[in-house]
Amino acid sequence: MRRVLVANRGEIALRIIRACHEAGVEAVAAYSDADKAARWVELADDSVHIGGSPAGKSYLNADAVLTAARQSDVDAVHPGYGFLSENAAFARRVAEAGLTFIGPPADVIEKMGDKATARRMAEEAGVPVVPGSGPLNDLAAAEAAAAEVGFPLLVKAAAGGGGRGIRPVASAEELADVLPTAQAEAAAAFGDGTVYLERLLERARHIEVQVLADDHGGVVHAYERDCSVQRRRQKLFEEAPAPGLAQEVREAIAEAAVRLARHVGYRGAGTVEFLLADDGSFYFIEMNTRIQVEHPVTECVTGLDLVAEQLRIADGKALSVAQEDIVLDGAAVELRLNAEDPDAGFRPAPGELTRFDLPGGPGVRVDTGFVAGDRISPFYDSMIAKLICWGATRDEALSRARQALAELRVEGVPTTASLHARLLPELAGGPVHTRWLEGWLG
Repeated sequence: MRRVLVANRGEIALRIIRACHEAGVEAVAAYSDADKAARWVELADDSVHIGGSPAGKSYLNADAVLTAARQSDVDAVHPGYGFLSENAAFARRVAEAGLTFIGPPADVIEKMGDKATARRMAEEAGVPVVPGSGPLNDLAAAEAAAAEVGFPLLVKAAAGGGGRGIRPVASAEELADVLPTAQAEAAAAFGDGTVYLERLLERARHIEVQVLADDHGGVVHAYERDCSVQRRRQKLFEEAPAPGLAQEVREAIAEAAVRLARHVGYRGAGTVEFLLADDGSFYFIEMNTRIQVEHPVTECVTGLDLVAEQLRIADGKALSVAQEDIVLDGAAVELRLNAEDPDAGFRPAPGELTRFDLPGGPGVRVDTGFVAGDRISPFYDSMIAKLICWGATRDEALSRARQALAELRVEGVPTTASLHARLLPELAGGPVHTRWLEGWLG
């Protein structure tokens, strides 16, 4: 591999560009109108314009990205996360164009991107799944399935992901009201109105396992992350390893993730997501077939460079590590810094970053694609930075996060920094469940 098109933006684009440079690979930044003067575009070896500011005219436009790849004389495309990263049709077209897609094969993305099919794959691999149904398209079938699954439950888009396309239902009467809306939402968001039902676990934790797999039979895990601090099913704070997790549960959930990756013929970096119940039982919910936003906490506690491993795997090389080489060292937390107003329902707040002074010190890492003077665009996700803090213990990691927040200076747009400052003392008490934050906010 000699030259990679980075088909993404923001901190993950910059992260990939840096990994390419460390590997001796040229990086070409794809950019929209809104991002033409962005930092990651400036730091790339080359850049190519892919369209207008709306994502549908640029980062989500497969034709534009593929045209850019041909114009840029690259031999590989890295999709980052979001946008086209889990689009099987795009991955297939990249391969048909004679280029390397830095991610799993298209058929694996297809299987694991359909949540109902992914459930079946997990069952075949002997991985426990949340009680639920197969794919549904009409009310009669949904009512019959709900009688078996039991209430409360979730109506979930079969093609959904990222916490979207999910509606809670408490009764059969509510199901009749919710189902048409859920199907319409699924069709609008994902182009597929198929849904399925899943039992709602009231106080479960969200635990995900990082996996890596190559073309030489190597499949490893890099332990787990706890992503239970969420609002509207969107992650806000993540940490590794999961606090208070019994060693036997840690080993069992990691082994289950590896087993599933092997079963589906996975290749690249991916994440297997689970719900962990109070009694220590865990259940597969989905697999993200890409690098995750929260990957830095895993890097901090394992010493791995997950994007470098993606590049190695895509280049046909074996993983740089065996399972026994991957050991946990300390604890790390990640705070997502979003240009949102947490006191106004987390309303996105685009605008100019008039001041953006970042913290530093031992164990502090900040991943961002922005500098003071940049404009936060209304066209994309509101995340402007990730504040990652490592410590020899969880307490030390949280302490460093508090100090980092105290040093951070952001002006021009409201951010979630103020909420994190309030949250950190609460999280020092130990693990929480996925609905804890909503209750805490009131």
